[in-house]
Amino acid sequence: MDITQNNVDEQHDSTQHYEVLQELGDCYASVGNYSQAQQYYEKAAVLSPDEADPYVGLGVVALQKNLLDDAEIAFRVACRLNSNCAKAYAGFAMVAQQRADYKQAFEMYLKSLELDTDNLIALLGLFQTSCQMGSFAKVIHYLEMYLNMHPGDTSVMFPLAALYMKDGKFEESKNILLNLLSLDENHKDAANLLEEVEHSLAQVKQVIRTGARTQ
Repeated sequence: MDITQNNVDEQHDSTQHYEVLQELGDCYASVGNYSQAQQYYEKAAVLSPDEADPYVGLGVVALQKNLLDDAEIAFRVACRLNSNCAKAYAGFAMVAQQRADYKQAFEMYLKSLELDTDNLIALLGLFQTSCQMGSFAKVIHYLEMYLNMHPGDTSVMFPLAALYMKDGKFEESKNILLNLLSLDENHKDAANLLEEVEHSLAQVKQVIRTGARTQ
């Protein structure tokens, strides 16, 4: 009984130690101290070799250092350890995007969002790759879903307004931009895009009026 209890206590201590190491790695990564972050992620990976998160962290560090092959290996290990790791697929996508393989990046961002529709990094990455590929329907869907959950997020409102404009949905674009500017009146990009949208709306109305007269 004592041996069993000791094993449970050791396992509990080990789990807590792993979580502390992982959190320290995340903290150092968030402030740009990637060398220190890497050390803690490596220690966390040794302590809990079946956890995916340390390898996601190592992948992010490698990406920041522009070591794309190392990043890909780390994200691949994370996916092997946890096939439902949305962060790992987003990491894969970022590697592909850096290599200008936009088709692969698009597919991996989509996979990440299928697992976690709340993943803002994957969402904005999908927006960037969709602009490169000229494919907007799927990203509009995910942006709309995210905005329904986070209605005041201006970082998503602007890309969605831009995609609506590209898709010829000028009224929808205008409404979002007006909402965005009510939240952030100094958003210059939104103000400039609103001018373009209103100009496009005026042209559409002019074409409709001209067509009505000729009938």
